[in-house]
Amino acid sequence: MTRPEKAMVLAAGLGTRMRPLTAQTAKPLLPLGGRTLLDHALDRLAAAGVKTAVVNTHWHAERVAAHLATRTAPPMTVLRREQQLLDTGGAVLAALAAGALGPEPFFVVNGDAFWLDGPHPALTRLADAFDPAALDAVLLVHPTSLVHADIGAGDFAIDRSGVLRRRGEREIVPYLYAGVQLLSPSFFAGAPDGAFSMNLLWDRAIAAGRLRPVVHDGLWFHLSRPADLAEAEATLHAPITGETR
Repeated sequence: MTRPEKAMVLAAGLGTRMRPLTAQTAKPLLPLGGRTLLDHALDRLAAAGVKTAVVNTHWHAERVAAHLATRTAPPMTVLRREQQLLDTGGAVLAALAAGALGPEPFFVVNGDAFWLDGPHPALTRLADAFDPAALDAVLLVHPTSLVHADIGAGDFAIDRSGVLRRRGEREIVPYLYAGVQLLSPSFFAGAPDGAFSMNLLWDRAIAAGRLRPVVHDGLWFHLSRPADLAEAEATLHAPITGETR
């Protein structure tokens, strides 16, 4: 498919598990490897050919706005302030309904998602795997066994044909959602108004056979608590991984 030129970065969350680091700032503005998490996400999108990125804000929205005003590198950013949190699905649907994301497939990246690419960039791999005629969504997933953090029992399993399924009750599954996805506007057809989780639409797309996973082949960092951020910083300076830039 044609490479997506638009994206959305979800940066409105309260970051409660990252307190006290997020008491006075938004989680995507926390530094890692000399740059904010938000800048890392935007830089990855720019490298993938994205020209416009919508960024939603709520918690310390003024700080996010001020930070984006200092950026001179692409992509161009469009700020959307949420007076009330719309959750992941509601936030993207609101931006889509406002015309900010256009009629073509677009990336959605969590504002705290941080990864190092493997042999091929993760965003390129998502675009290569996306068939608009057959799919509404492609998710980046990461092996749970490679994450050094408290991640619970995982999110998904993948069968031999590459079909994704949810974790069953009392089941441990080998993949986590990595906070990066490529979506078609058709993914949101019939979605509810107001706040709702992306999980609602994922389940619908899985049931219809219109969602597929891409397994990340590089490093991915679970950044939930302050200790996770400290460990990620140490990993970035380890000889095996090197610097992020």
